[in-house]
Amino acid sequence: MNPVSDSPVLSIVGTTASGKSSIAMVLAREIPNVEIVSIDSMQVYRGMDIGTAKPSVQDQIEVAHHMIDLVDPSIEYSLSEFQSEAINAIEEIEGRGAVPLLVGGTGLHLRAVIDNFEIPKQYPTVGKELSGEVDTTKLHKLLTQLDPVAADRMENTNRRRVLRALEVTLGSGRPFSSYGPGMQKYGPTRFRMVAPKWEREEVNRRIDERFKKQMEMGFLEEVRELNRNSEGLSRTARQALGYRQFLDHLDGVFSLDEAIDVAKRQIRKFARRQERWFIRDPRIQWFDIERNPLEMLPVLMKEWRHATS
Repeated sequence: MNPVSDSPVLSIVGTTASGKSSIAMVLAREIPNVEIVSIDSMQVYRGMDIGTAKPSVQDQIEVAHHMIDLVDPSIEYSLSEFQSEAINAIEEIEGRGAVPLLVGGTGLHLRAVIDNFEIPKQYPTVGKELSGEVDTTKLHKLLTQLDPVAADRMENTNRRRVLRALEVTLGSGRPFSSYGPGMQKYGPTRFRMVAPKWEREEVNRRIDERFKKQMEMGFLEEVRELNRNSEGLSRTARQALGYRQFLDHLDGVFSLDEAIDVAKRQIRKFARRQERWFIRDPRIQWFDIERNPLEMLPVLMKEWRHATS
């Protein structure tokens, strides 16, 4: 990345349902010329609004948002495409003299942007062949043989990551773990990362509460409408939590109650993975939250004024 400015860029990261977006909107109202850059791998898809907790239309009118509604959900949107588009958005914002504010919880995509990772190419033929194996743990065992470093960095049930690592390792003839500076290296960066930290029980409660609101907003109807599209959802879009379980419900795999229960359990599990991912990065400053994510605002505003004075 060749930034237009070397000024610090605030990035609000952390687990799902931790209040990142609400913090960002208040900051954007307080700081002149702020534009939000979403670092969320699923908010790039049009029509996937409720289940991805996409910023409301009103919020997007009030504050400019980037990296939202870029492609139809029938299209696979790669990490390298995300990286390129996000970096361009940041440079374009700064080129106009505005201030980028990164917000999101997709850890790999965040690292790709702030650390400018070398992203391996796609090998669709290899990927298609690998996807024929339904047993993800079996694929993980193969990855352990071919690239034990990469295998050790991911859970053996994380199908998307296991398939991608194997696709690259077999397609390029080079271990997936050899790309980029390495996930375990945390170099200097101008991106100032902060994260709200909740007790796990409170995160689970917030996840359940948000899911209930999403259901009231029409989450199931949103998935039903997407499913009616003759082009369907791409492999990447189908991985979105909640969408996957509701698609299974519509296919008769789960009852609605079962789909909801599985979805909430998977989202809680995902939040724990996010926390483990982010907690390894020593560059992130965590703020203990008791009742409201906005508790961290006074410190952020004070630091912002100090950094820009």
